[in-house]
Amino acid sequence: MSWQKLDELCVKLEGLGHAEAILDADEAIFMPVGGGDKRAEAMAVLAGIHHETATAPEVADWIAAAEREIDSEAQRLALAEFGRVYRNMTCLPTAFVRRQTETRTKSMQVWREARPRGDWTFFRPVLEEVVRLTREEAAMRAEILGLAPYDALMEQYDPGNRVADIDPVFERLRAFLTDFLPEALEAQKRRLASRALRPLKGTFPVENQTALGVEMARALGFDFDHGRLDVSHHPFTGGVPTDIRMTTRYRTDAFLPSLMAVLHETGHAQYEQGLPKTGAHWPNARARGMAMHESQSLFNEMQIARSPEFWAWGLAILRKHMGIELADWTVDDVIAHVNLVEKGLIRVDADEVTYPLHVILRYEIEKALLAGEIEVRDIPEIWDDKMTASLGLSTIDDAVNGPMQDVHWSGGSFGYFPSYTLGAMMAAQQRAALQRDLPDIGEDMKKGDFSRINAWRAEKIWSQGSNRSTPELMVFATGEPLRAEYFESHLKARYGG
Repeated sequence: MSWQKLDELCVKLEGLGHAEAILDADEAIFMPVGGGDKRAEAMAVLAGIHHETATAPEVADWIAAAEREIDSEAQRLALAEFGRVYRNMTCLPTAFVRRQTETRTKSMQVWREARPRGDWTFFRPVLEEVVRLTREEAAMRAEILGLAPYDALMEQYDPGNRVADIDPVFERLRAFLTDFLPEALEAQKRRLASRALRPLKGTFPVENQTALGVEMARALGFDFDHGRLDVSHHPFTGGVPTDIRMTTRYRTDAFLPSLMAVLHETGHAQYEQGLPKTGAHWPNARARGMAMHESQSLFNEMQIARSPEFWAWGLAILRKHMGIELADWTVDDVIAHVNLVEKGLIRVDADEVTYPLHVILRYEIEKALLAGEIEVRDIPEIWDDKMTASLGLSTIDDAVNGPMQDVHWSGGSFGYFPSYTLGAMMAAQQRAALQRDLPDIGEDMKKGDFSRINAWRAEKIWSQGSNRSTPELMVFATGEPLRAEYFESHLKARYGG
């Protein structure tokens, strides 16, 4: 039977994907510098085998025949998502996939070497090659999918995202933030006039920060029997649902950036660990796109971990691991820090109010790159112009805090950035829906009990896999389509005057 053949193929593809995911995570976390070239070759070979297996000519016949064999809604949903993934994979020839994978892997290795010293000149040639191949990819995908090139790339990260839909949302958000940011800063100034921001002084050992992150991640619901926390140049979550690899990075003069990164990545990890276990080898048991994924990480980081209810419980954990320097701190002292609105250069350290401006900057640059309107050599100057216009900060001679700060472009992840801000908007709407369903949920957080929150997210989002589109899943989870008003109201309530 064709259904059985597809089922067996899914098992094989899941195994290949598992190997690729673990090798990819290991490359960023554990691999010695000297292993780079051979790792890139190995990743390219595996990617080629995966692609060749998934796009074999007979697979199209199996899909067509299986459509006549399905006898349940579960099979229909599984086959529909398999067909969507198959169509997207067949856009690219296997030889191109091998070449692109090797180029991206080497590019990320160069980025990790060049970023600490902000060596744009060293990094630029490899990024130019990544962009060249990404333009080729976008053109091939666009032709087969019938989409504009940038839309075809976004389709790989969040099916259904379109520039025509995102542009007006981002324009509205930019206009809102342009007016609201000065208001939030002024309101903060008034608050700090009556209660000064207590300085976070001291040295915070990495082992203490690690213990803090592990305890809070475990309390939030991360299963360390099926995952771990490590260190990398840029925080990320990789691996597979049964073997999740979360990472953060540490500074001994500050612990909040690392902690917030851990809580963010824990949201990604919980989503993966909460995906359907039955039929897990089929594509519809995977997460529904990166916007939904980011909504889960930002739900943890922004909706939970920046709330006073969370710190009513978390302050004792903080004191336990960070020592005597915080012995007399109050919840209000911590909240003043975690919700500090500040114009900064680094996206991953940005507050909720300024964060979308960082994302919109990158979105506009990569759209122009893919359209051929600008070249890689133009990025530093354009980045500086946009950063100056949006936040009044210059990066013209500061590549490490400018266009080299993120890992995404070195790995060829063009079309990903919109997911961050869409995810923040989705998280705010999900929190509002959770509050309607469980009005007393704040009392649970004060006790460090996140079980009802996780049960709600598991029922509404995690367990649904990819059986619904992102808009459909938002309606299922919250009762209505995505609306910007929830995010704007959230920002006004937390940061307004």
